[in-house]
Amino acid sequence: MRRAPLCSSPSVLRVTAMIHPDQLDLSAKELLAVKTVADYGSFNAAAIALEISQPVLTRTVQRVERLVGLTLFNRTTRSVEITEAGKEFVALAERVLNDMQIYLKAVQGRSTQQRGQVVIASVMSVACTVLPSIVARYKREHPGVNIHVYEGVHGNVIESVRSGVADIGLTYLDDIASIFTQKPLSTQYFHVVLPKGHALEKRKQVSWSAVQNEQMVSLPSDSRTRRLIDATAVTAGLNLAHTITVTQFTTMMQFVAKGVGIAIVPEGTLADALSLGLVVRPLVQPRVSRVLGMVTLKAREQTPVAGAMVEQIEREWRR
Repeated sequence: MRRAPLCSSPSVLRVTAMIHPDQLDLSAKELLAVKTVADYGSFNAAAIALEISQPVLTRTVQRVERLVGLTLFNRTTRSVEITEAGKEFVALAERVLNDMQIYLKAVQGRSTQQRGQVVIASVMSVACTVLPSIVARYKREHPGVNIHVYEGVHGNVIESVRSGVADIGLTYLDDIASIFTQKPLSTQYFHVVLPKGHALEKRKQVSWSAVQNEQMVSLPSDSRTRRLIDATAVTAGLNLAHTITVTQFTTMMQFVAKGVGIAIVPEGTLADALSLGLVVRPLVQPRVSRVLGMVTLKAREQTPVAGAMVEQIEREWRR
């Protein structure tokens, strides 16, 4: 049984880190007991919901607290208050119970129709371009599977996969840790996006030096794409004018379309630019690229439906 936390906060990771392997003797019933007490805020109400006696429920929760070495609830004669550690443990319990439910449904549906859930964390340049067609094909073959897509920057994608929130990550393969399995999918070169009528439109290619005096529409400075752009400029002895900062590539293209600046983007985002009638030119001297790929957690066994999504992604990229 794979047990991955729902929440990616450091505090949840501390909870799991405090559990020694010899103590991993928690049953689904015990996890459900803790979760139910948290949901109802009462041992008596939770015992009624679970159809067990209150003393049995109390002993169950106490056993869990002994195993994990944490106080999950503060109890008085009149009230039950969940602790911060308890909130974090409940988030962990929810993920384990949810995974178990998904797995059982998937196994039960193998003979007829597969069911379950796949969670994908993706950088924005993939989520808004390639991913919709992949999901559309997958849903035609697996209509009973629910898909959740979390969009974010590279760091968010990696953390979502590492913490177990996401089954699959689609991101750039920059400094990927050994705990991940990585599959290169494509090499993406950087391009400059210009509004119609811009002076650089006449060029077949645009050099980095040619854009240093232009007003730039850019991603935040903490994004991997922005950091690569800035590092390339610094290495070339250039200083780019990032005058407008946005968080989405689609928003960036809209700003460029209004003529307030130009943008430097990986080629995976160019569909939006072309749909708006913007001008796209390869960015050269130097030619900069990134490898886009898929990452999964080595220690996490994929459910059948998640494994099918991995295969679907690989097939789509070969096309």
